[in-house]
Amino acid sequence: MNAKISVLILAKNEEKFIGACLESVLNFADEIIVIDDDSTDKTAQIASSLGAKVINHALNGDWGSQQTFAIQQASNDWIFFIDADERATKKLSEHIKKILAEDDRRFAYLTARLSYFWGQPLKHGGWFPDYVVRLFPRQGTYVTGLVHPKICHNYQEKKLPENEYLVHYPYRDWDHYFNKLNFYTTLAAKKAKEAGKTATIADMILHPIWAAFRMYFLKGGFLDGRIGFILASFHYFYTMAKYVKLYYLDKENTHVTEK
Repeated sequence: MNAKISVLILAKNEEKFIGACLESVLNFADEIIVIDDDSTDKTAQIASSLGAKVINHALNGDWGSQQTFAIQQASNDWIFFIDADERATKKLSEHIKKILAEDDRRFAYLTARLSYFWGQPLKHGGWFPDYVVRLFPRQGTYVTGLVHPKICHNYQEKKLPENEYLVHYPYRDWDHYFNKLNFYTTLAAKKAKEAGKTATIADMILHPIWAAFRMYFLKGGFLDGRIGFILASFHYFYTMAKYVKLYYLDKENTHVTEK
């Protein structure tokens, strides 16, 4: 008899994406729980119509606590996390079924992610395979981290094959991309500051050049064509923004009035 699995999804205003996400896991999920962060659209209704259990619970800026809360709501021995902007492929789903049949709870599994942007797969530039821990036994597992969560467990980690990946849609459009860029560069600067790091003009010049060069040339971003060039160029600005924000964190933007 196969072990049972709970699929957990954290969502907020995902009515355009939640349906396809849920449909991608229906063939292996014994239970689907959507933790809804006070959505104002039809996220909850769509999820419920596809058989998911919807629990309203405010995120309050703490992704790790929200994921831990989700784990605590699960009733099965195995957990699979998936985001609303992700889809489980058939190959991944079939392998998960085999893992559940074996029910070997010594292991936690990492899945690869293949991101798409403007309809194009991002297979180079450091975007793929982008392994993340998503499948693991529920017992003793919890999550830490406000934005970039870490799944804490005592199991041996195994990587699933690269061709058994999650499809990932990280950006809805350019506005979404730049909103994320602004948010994550601010967060990165604050974390660096807390770690005692500082920034200089040299950091603002050299680090962005190296980051863009590494993504485009060393990690093969040029193989993704036009979008590879665009994303490497914007990675330059991402890196520069991170160091600029770090440089100015302890400075005050004073307003000088001419007399």
